[in-house]
Amino acid sequence: MATAPLLKRIKIATITVPDLDEATSQYKKWLGYSVIESGKVSAAHATLWGTPAMIGRRVAVMRPASKADVYIRAVEIDRVGNYRPMTTWGWSAVEIIVDNPEKLHLKISPSPFHIIGKPRRLNGYPTICAFQVTGPGKEVLYLTSDMGNPGTGLLPKPGANVGRPFIMVLASGSAERVRNWYSDTFKMKRNKISGNPVDIIQHAQALPPEHPFPITVAALADHGNLIEMDGYPTNTGPRPRNHGQLPPGVAMTSFGVKNLDQLKLKWLSAPAAIKGAGYEGRRAACTIGPAGEIIELIEE
Repeated sequence: MATAPLLKRIKIATITVPDLDEATSQYKKWLGYSVIESGKVSAAHATLWGTPAMIGRRVAVMRPASKADVYIRAVEIDRVGNYRPMTTWGWSAVEIIVDNPEKLHLKISPSPFHIIGKPRRLNGYPTICAFQVTGPGKEVLYLTSDMGNPGTGLLPKPGANVGRPFIMVLASGSAERVRNWYSDTFKMKRNKISGNPVDIIQHAQALPPEHPFPITVAALADHGNLIEMDGYPTNTGPRPRNHGQLPPGVAMTSFGVKNLDQLKLKWLSAPAAIKGAGYEGRRAACTIGPAGEIIELIEE
């Protein structure tokens, strides 16, 4: 019998923004996400994340209209002037399940969200339709639906016009190295790596339209939760960031796990019980993954 992956599900996708009020307003108006908790980053959180300069920064936790307990957390940081989405390593995008990408595309076309990819069907998956935008913190969102048989395949049901995050996209200099690390560390299936052109990444990196990117996915234990792993060219590297702050764009992914003591990882600080949405007083700890990404693990 196969062993279930140690990562159970996605719990929080953390984005960083220059203006928290602007970000939460845009997510509310255009995506239907509502703030369920707001305040300032505590010393406990800053220690957990290994980001001492985040203490006292404004933060808000947002929930989709579906009421799913999977959140997008927006945290204020200082602008990083030389940051460009999809050109550096780390968490590169949040993929969100939606009811109808074509209708949503029409709705948010006049919004401040910048559309970088129009709705299209995926090669090899004719019922899956997606489009892509950048948000107020230059975070990239993939907005995706199964237009044929929602909820019966890899994709979960949205439960609203815009549902929860269900895939976190990770960029690195080697898809193979990242796949092997997640497989070895969290007992995830080692899936095949395929070479695929991705026009929005090609455009971001000024590459020719036929340039292939090594890509694979790894499923978490709970249905409809995955990590996509993208391999970037050799001229890419770590993400620029302000000293002691979270990185720009998609800054961190929080996953549910059964028991932190099962994991042989180097923590940024000792596991600690944390209050607030997504934690509910349970223990959490952070580590750094092979692409420099911040991984937060919360006991469930």
